[in-house]
Amino acid sequence: MLTKIKALTGYTLHCRDGVIGKVKEFYFDDLHWTIRYLIAETGDWLAGRQVLLSPYALLSVNKTNKQVAIGLTKKQIEESPPLPIDKPISQQFETAYYRYYGWPSYWGGAYAWGNHPIIIRDPEKWKPANSGGKPWIPHLSSTVSVKGYHIQALDGEIGHVNDCIIDDRTWAINFMVVDTHNWIPGKIVLISLKWIERVGWDESKVFVNLACAAIKKTPEYAEKSLFTRLFETTLRRRYDIINNEY
Repeated sequence: MLTKIKALTGYTLHCRDGVIGKVKEFYFDDLHWTIRYLIAETGDWLAGRQVLLSPYALLSVNKTNKQVAIGLTKKQIEESPPLPIDKPISQQFETAYYRYYGWPSYWGGAYAWGNHPIIIRDPEKWKPANSGGKPWIPHLSSTVSVKGYHIQALDGEIGHVNDCIIDDRTWAINFMVVDTHNWIPGKIVLISLKWIERVGWDESKVFVNLACAAIKKTPEYAEKSLFTRLFETTLRRRYDIINNEY
């Protein structure tokens, strides 16, 4: 089911043997737009480390009770490879993490979730021709870090990132929620991931393959809009029609 990331923030995390905390944020793959980890806020328990939960561990999302069911025990999480709060996710950490749980790594095959679940992690693949090579690039980013980034359309800036909408069954990111109040008074719209070219982390921008006029003509998104497959399909078709005009 489609849902906003902001709506999931604060949901209680229920393990097999009790509550471990609440949803803090997510790490997503900014190449394939898929959630790779849920980050838990555990209070004093496991203080000083990031508690990462792979979608392999996420059993279900209960929106009525605002809960996420986790298919792990507290002991399993406590004894998992630690990652200090001030450290980024490294290739070494992820390898140890998936080996510990016995899960297939998401970069090794078409496993479990997302629209494009495979990431190539072979460092040789990242070395450009006639260069001295470059370091491994994880392409994992926090959903919090991208909030507020400006939207760079083909012909100018138009809005900023307010939130992301995900499918809580596949953990794929389907849309960005874009606030255009400074450009189009009073309007919030959804940008399909098919129109996003890249994230410019150094520039704090999201580059999209849409003209400003096309974005202005998209239907306004209301907070209480009902996310259904029909809604998603209709929105995508409208974007196709609008963008073909420009």
